[in-house]
Amino acid sequence: MALDPVVGWLLALALTLLLASAAFAKARDRLRFLGTLEAYRLLPSPLNLAASVALPALEGMAAAGLLWNGTRHVAAVGAALIFSVYGFAIAINLSRGRRDLDCGCTGPLERRPIAAWMVARNGCLAAVALAIAAPWSVRPFESTDALTLGVGLPVLILLWSTVDRLLGDILPRGAALKGSR
Repeated sequence: MALDPVVGWLLALALTLLLASAAFAKARDRLRFLGTLEAYRLLPSPLNLAASVALPALEGMAAAGLLWNGTRHVAAVGAALIFSVYGFAIAINLSRGRRDLDCGCTGPLERRPIAAWMVARNGCLAAVALAIAAPWSVRPFESTDALTLGVGLPVLILLWSTVDRLLGDILPRGAALKGSR
């Protein structure tokens, strides 16, 4: 079964924004991102410096590659791998009991400790990326498709922001307040 091109574009544009913003945040404050990588204790120390440059570059290339038919498949598979690696890194550190680590996903403006929901989130993002890699059906683009993209993308962004804020900030604070009674 082929993916409808409007759904494909909607997902590709949403992932492009997510990956590009993540790449920009990591590249903008590379020393902080290097510190995050070192705190995860997954790579030998000399490789963390290379990874602090390579990972934002890979995110940026995946973001750009999702925008063109000729590179979309490879970029989508690459994005799925990136999300999977991040999820795996979080899962390993959660299994080590290291729940105080900064996830590194909110950029330099906010520190957020890793949590199990982030592993599931990254799995979902990898699945979305793989869906984008699937064949797209060929059909003419219609005016209603432009409306779907124009309304759908902001709705996806708001939905993402809401769920991220709810799971990352509001529920943990509520649980902390409940536990302090």
